[in-house]
Amino acid sequence: MQKKKIGILGGTFNPIHNGHLFIAEQVRTKLNLDKILFMPDYIPPHIDKKSAVSSIHRVNMVDLAIHSNPHFSILMDEINREGKSYTYDTMNSLTNNQPDVDYYFIIGGDMVHYLPKWYRIDELTKMIKFVGIQRAEYNNNSQYNIIKLNVHKLDISSTLIRNSIKNGQSVRYLIPDEVLKYIKEHHIYE
Repeated sequence: MQKKKIGILGGTFNPIHNGHLFIAEQVRTKLNLDKILFMPDYIPPHIDKKSAVSSIHRVNMVDLAIHSNPHFSILMDEINREGKSYTYDTMNSLTNNQPDVDYYFIIGGDMVHYLPKWYRIDELTKMIKFVGIQRAEYNNNSQYNIIKLNVHKLDISSTLIRNSIKNGQSVRYLIPDEVLKYIKEHHIYE
């Protein structure tokens, strides 16, 4: 029996935006993955926890953003675990519980450089395949075996969205309409 191929896109998603969705769909189709799991982190180990809105809001926004794509799902492992999120712990649990799945962990070109600093990275690279999204401004060479993938990029960031909302500027077409409606209803980032 052929193993399932599942991609994982982790992040703070503060908020999720069309760039995340666009990259996930391209990776899914280029690597012929069965599914992409969006994995919001509870408290990322590399980001000050004060910089993100509550995990409940971030999960709700991800859920709204992905609901129309049958190949996208949300992975709640790090949210449910609470505390600081380490990819190693999550992937160790997933690979032990689902040995019939090959996992492809999607990272931006900027993160390739930081892989040597990841918690238990040598063990992690034996469990999963890393997919590094090529970015011209970063050298994506690594001592680790990474699937380097060129995808079209949308020049959107969560920081741009938060700042635009804070300054009363439109973010329409940068994030899904359902996410924008949620942000307005809950007065997030104002």
